[in-house]
Amino acid sequence: MRISEETLDNFTIHYPLERLAPLERILFVDIETTGFTARTSYLYLIGCAYYLAGKWRTIQWMAESYEQEADVLQAFFNFSKLYRCLIHFNGNNFDLPFITQKCAQLSLPYSFDGFQGLDIYKRVAPYRYFLKLPNCKQKTLEQFLGIERKDVFTGGELIGIYHDYVKNLSEFSENALFLHNADDLKGMLNTLPMLAFYDLFNQPVKARKVQANYYKDVYGCKRRELVMTLQLDTPLPKAVSANVNGCYFRGEGPDCTLKVPIYEEELKYFYSNYHDYYYLPTEDVALHKSVAGFVDKSCRIPASAANCYTRKHSNYLPQWDFLFQPFFKRDYKSRELFFELTDELKRDRPAFSKYAAHVLSMMASIY
Repeated sequence: MRISEETLDNFTIHYPLERLAPLERILFVDIETTGFTARTSYLYLIGCAYYLAGKWRTIQWMAESYEQEADVLQAFFNFSKLYRCLIHFNGNNFDLPFITQKCAQLSLPYSFDGFQGLDIYKRVAPYRYFLKLPNCKQKTLEQFLGIERKDVFTGGELIGIYHDYVKNLSEFSENALFLHNADDLKGMLNTLPMLAFYDLFNQPVKARKVQANYYKDVYGCKRRELVMTLQLDTPLPKAVSANVNGCYFRGEGPDCTLKVPIYEEELKYFYSNYHDYYYLPTEDVALHKSVAGFVDKSCRIPASAANCYTRKHSNYLPQWDFLFQPFFKRDYKSRELFFELTDELKRDRPAFSKYAAHVLSMMASIY
């Protein structure tokens, strides 16, 4: 079995990894195999990145023959005893199940019980379309962030190189195999800032400044919008923008701007208990029976769900769930929901922080 170790001097991770666990308890892991199925292929290399004495380091174990799979696994699990948080890229779907199945196949008494885990792929993938990524492969994230690799081979190409290596232990093959895995490990460390996009949609955001703004649309019509300046705890690693349902987002570093249209019009509030109301066709309004009972019977009819409403002209903001009550609609069958931008709400900064998170969630779900 071959072992390769490297100290990453002057290497900095631009993500607050300490939120997950103490750095000394975090272990990055990546494997190399000759196929996708543990039963019919070999696990020939396991690489890890870890933090020790103020520096990031890597260690790799590679089987020089097919029979050394157990040695590689044993070395990895003995090393990992000091760690409790595993970080990987798509490891939930591949690396960890492959290792677990291989241990069972070789009758090795190892498991990942007791480990916490974080799958970078699983956290970033839901926001692939928001980030306008063609896919969510690790190399794609690296390219998105402008990270360059020394390795020129794909995992598939290395399968043939490893089979050749087993037959002839050449220095070229050994270096190529170690380099590819090392670049995967360093790539994981370098793509950690992508987790800031997960935090954007899953951590509380703070509305630092809120104001109404006038602008002209493409037709030259005067419109109003709510502009929220947000402060993020985790800075975004790259400038991104998106436009969904009339809402616009732009973020770079710790600062983001979120713009939402303000609608000045007459909307309807629908009462749920319409059996307790009469509808007045002439007035186009519903009144509670306790009041409408004094109205001439010829001027009223029993209210239905579709006409049991009151109308109000005001300023409104859109919402995509029942975030704020009361909610308003344009008509009964409309799926669009609104809430009134009242003077009281304008002074409620926590409410706007809550609303900003709501708008961001909508944008992520649409993409």
